[in-house]
Amino acid sequence: MSAVVEVRRLTTPQDLFRAAADEIIRAASDAVGQRGRFTIALSGGSTPRNLYTLIAANAGSSLPWDQMFFFWGDERHVPPGDPESNYRMARETLLSKVPVPSANIFPIPTENPDAAAAADAYEQTLRKFFAVATGEFPRFDLILLGMGPDGHTASLFPETEALQEKSRLVVANVVEKLKTTRITLTLPVLNAARCVAFLVSGTDKAAVLHEVLEGNAPGEKYPSKLVRPGDGKLIWFVDRAAASELSTAA
Repeated sequence: MSAVVEVRRLTTPQDLFRAAADEIIRAASDAVGQRGRFTIALSGGSTPRNLYTLIAANAGSSLPWDQMFFFWGDERHVPPGDPESNYRMARETLLSKVPVPSANIFPIPTENPDAAAAADAYEQTLRKFFAVATGEFPRFDLILLGMGPDGHTASLFPETEALQEKSRLVVANVVEKLKTTRITLTLPVLNAARCVAFLVSGTDKAAVLHEVLEGNAPGEKYPSKLVRPGDGKLIWFVDRAAASELSTAA
């Protein structure tokens, strides 16, 4: 099966945050009702930051926190308390403000100075939690993703080695242009999800959003194009500024 793709156009960034929050509430309710738990992989970045702040302020009583389990789609190789840490951002904006049990939160162990070892450890965490054997992939209920102006998503950057990974769940991806190593879920994990939601806001994303959704360049140049859940939904939450170069822009 190929992904069911929706592009949801919102007028303002605030409208985008509200629509994404509503989707999280709906997905969590459905997952808990059907399977008794809700698994979500969080994203870093400014757009998710605003989404998390909104959820903490307005949706605290709408979500089944005891049955929600939080993971991360990618992480900078910095300690958990570092200002650049995606975990720290989510903790400060959301997780410290809602009654989610600490045992339900699974950060990537970036305190390990060896990025590859940290990736291996997180892979084992996922295999144990989701009870998947070698050759299988965990099925997240929802994975939140952003998109960089170069078309990268999670820490899957253009023309990097991680784009070719077919069997691992988590890898340490060397990003030469940033002179750094990032830890990221792999494409097979993203594409095994029940739902993937991209959050894209701002005019600086307009050209690459057009290329990803309507262009002909290969996915290796715009890795967001490679996210196509095999048996799930793909939702693009985009505001008017980000959608301004799409062919059917309002």
